[in-house]
Amino acid sequence: MAEKILILDFGSQYTQLIARRVRELNVYCEIHPFNHAPELTEDVKGVIFSGSPCSVREEDAPEINMAKYREKVPVLGVCYGAQYMAQHGGGNVVPSEIREYGRAKLSKVDHHNELMKEISLDSQVWMSHGDTISEIPSNFEIIASTDSVNVAAFKVKNENTYGIQFHPEVTHSLEGKTLLRNFVVHICQCSQDWTPEQFAEQTIANLKEQLGDDKVVLGLSGGVDSSVAAVLIHKAIGKNLYCIFVDNGLLRKNEFEEVLTSYKGMGLNVKGVDAKELFYTALKGLTDPEAKRKAIGKVFIDVFDSESHKIEDVKWLGQGTIYPDVIESVSVKGPSATIKSHHNVGGLPDYMKLKVVEPLNTLFKDEVRLVGRELGIDPTILGRHPFPGPGLGIRILGDITEEKVHILQEVDYLFINGLKKSGLYNDVWQAGAILLPIQSVGVMGDERTYEQVVALRAVASVDGMTADWCHLPYSFLADISNDIINKVKGVNRVVYDISSKPPATIEWE
Repeated sequence: MAEKILILDFGSQYTQLIARRVRELNVYCEIHPFNHAPELTEDVKGVIFSGSPCSVREEDAPEINMAKYREKVPVLGVCYGAQYMAQHGGGNVVPSEIREYGRAKLSKVDHHNELMKEISLDSQVWMSHGDTISEIPSNFEIIASTDSVNVAAFKVKNENTYGIQFHPEVTHSLEGKTLLRNFVVHICQCSQDWTPEQFAEQTIANLKEQLGDDKVVLGLSGGVDSSVAAVLIHKAIGKNLYCIFVDNGLLRKNEFEEVLTSYKGMGLNVKGVDAKELFYTALKGLTDPEAKRKAIGKVFIDVFDSESHKIEDVKWLGQGTIYPDVIESVSVKGPSATIKSHHNVGGLPDYMKLKVVEPLNTLFKDEVRLVGRELGIDPTILGRHPFPGPGLGIRILGDITEEKVHILQEVDYLFINGLKKSGLYNDVWQAGAILLPIQSVGVMGDERTYEQVVALRAVASVDGMTADWCHLPYSFLADISNDIINKVKGVNRVVYDISSKPPATIEWE
């Protein structure tokens, strides 16, 4: 039975980072909302309580039954998690006199404690909280302090239960990975055997058992996720996998032909379907981003369903859903405002009557690439930037026309090819162009122009959960801007997006 660490999410913006750090230790972990906390099973080696934007002093503060886990497996509370344990154990949590946010240094460290081994005195940690633990319960002991925070870390006596008021998962906590290793490897005694090779072998074996002789149909996009999912399923069931690649008219320039060619040498059974006109018709006059996503999704399902019915006795739908899709589609507070509809999450219409198989739905994007490398997939496919399911439909702000798609395809082609020629492509997580619903005045030759504005977007990220804008060289941006304005008829102004996620998202819609 595979080992795992449970991470219970109280709504912190850093929860996904905790998971990333644990997995970097080759230990499998899962994130669950605090209000849907699973029962303890034999494979759970430890539990981490995340931070939260809430205060433990609020009337409707998130609550959990700690007795389900404490004294049964090791527990680590981070920030809110630590304050919650202190408050409910008989201690006291009060508003901080000064909001404790940013870098701090540990002024006291109990090096005899397992959690604090190899953590330096004066080690830099990252604080982010408005409350502080002013008094700990009698059965708690302080194991680390800073000059302004007496209870920076604690342990419950005679229990493998710990709390820290700083965030070890962020890079600003310089020895945070050491602390998490102490907890996960030494205290929880995880064996660190969760590797891409092990994942691939186990997943293929599971798929063979799950699918048997059944047929699976899978929609390929040319991207990393669907490609790796297809190869895993193909290795399990061979010719019983049928792949469909739909041209929705919103792909990158030449992408339909290039993607079909790239799959030829992989042994996959792929059928290309030109459905551009169906998508353009469904999108006519739509301007709301969510309405566009739903229209694109509906037509895709209709086309996909039609093609699937041409294959006899298909029972499964394969999807390249990855973990951030699942995480972002589940709220820790129950029903809440949707950031966006995820292309792969949310179920299928009843009439498709297909069971869903998602071999990658526990992996982050960088982990998918590592598994793909283990499977021997072409590096040019694995190195491709993520591309949204609705394609250029959400990079054209406002209504969509064939002419606008053509303009954006040309702009995008120059930008992406420019990144590749300049050796910058692999330094960028995701890049693209956005066609704005405004026109601007310009001068070309002796004539006044009134044409389209495009925004270029390039971000650096590890898994898409957070992202920073890429500091591309000015000389490169100048050359690309000139290239676009000179070569793409209808565009006379280029701007560069310098927003990070959060608070912005990677896409504009």
